[in-house]
Amino acid sequence: MIELEGVPELVDPVMVAAFEGWNDAGDAASTAVAHLDKEWKGEVFAALDAEDYYDFQVNRPTVWLDGGTRKITWPTTRLSVVRVGGAKPRDLVLVRGIEPSMRWRSFCNELLGFAHELGVELVVILGALLGDTPHTRPVPVSGVTSDPDLARSMNLEETRYEGPTGIVGVLQEACTHAGVPAVSLWAAVPHYVSQPPNPKATMALLNRLEDLIDLRIPLGELPEDARAWQLGVDQLAAEDSEVAEYVQTLEEARDTAELPEASGEAIAREFERYLRRRDGGSGPGHATEGGEGQFLRDRDRDRDTPHDRTKPPYPPADPGPRPEEKAEGDEGEAAGEDASD
Repeated sequence: MIELEGVPELVDPVMVAAFEGWNDAGDAASTAVAHLDKEWKGEVFAALDAEDYYDFQVNRPTVWLDGGTRKITWPTTRLSVVRVGGAKPRDLVLVRGIEPSMRWRSFCNELLGFAHELGVELVVILGALLGDTPHTRPVPVSGVTSDPDLARSMNLEETRYEGPTGIVGVLQEACTHAGVPAVSLWAAVPHYVSQPPNPKATMALLNRLEDLIDLRIPLGELPEDARAWQLGVDQLAAEDSEVAEYVQTLEEARDTAELPEASGEAIAREFERYLRRRDGGSGPGHATEGGEGQFLRDRDRDRDTPHDRTKPPYPPADPGPRPEEKAEGDEGEAAGEDASD
């Protein structure tokens, strides 16, 4: 265990966590935290003891050469700090690791101990699940919490899920019981193209996180990667007429469900994000070129063309949590209690 010595006092810290495994369809969530760590040059200050939480026959260590010396990297969960400057400085505590194999309650308590020591004001846990969503539409991201007050103040859903859960659900409930405000953000990944990476879902999670914590996140090459990913899926699927028909059905269902949200608050939020990015993050009032007309043109350009874009002609390698399991909530204590024993 690396001690907390040397970690400076943080400014309005938010803990952002993601875990590889069952809660990480397409590696979208863990890649999002890795992106934050890379863009803001995070400094690792702690690592949980792998012996305490991992079955090495499930998550095997890896051997590598450092010059002529063989070394072993053990699967674990690491914490790093990034300092974000600007007009509204805010620091992030990034938690990135693998869903533990055992002792989930102790695992969560140890993370909450770090959160307490660092003065964390909010915990945001990222997840991704497989869903009946077409790859040709924007990735749905839901924000859920177990705290009714937080749900109202941050425009989130109050979870009502009951069923199997993963470490994301258990950690959020541990935060709730400890009195630490906690939110889960879930991206829906098309179940028919579940293989990682999925930069489109990663970018959607980062956009939602950006709105939640009011902090502009540099996307780097993600937008281009997301377009290339979708083009690749389109090309793989072009020859499968049955799949094309299935995707069209998903598109029609999605468009019908979202018709009431096609104006008003949803468009306003998207427009504000567009303006922030055009102006480098200084707010919507400063973006003067193009305005709303350019926003709509760019929006139409980036929105995926329907019907002729299809899914790849192969099944998912690892189905993971299915949409009917509603993994987008913090799914109750019972399953996590069992898993942690």
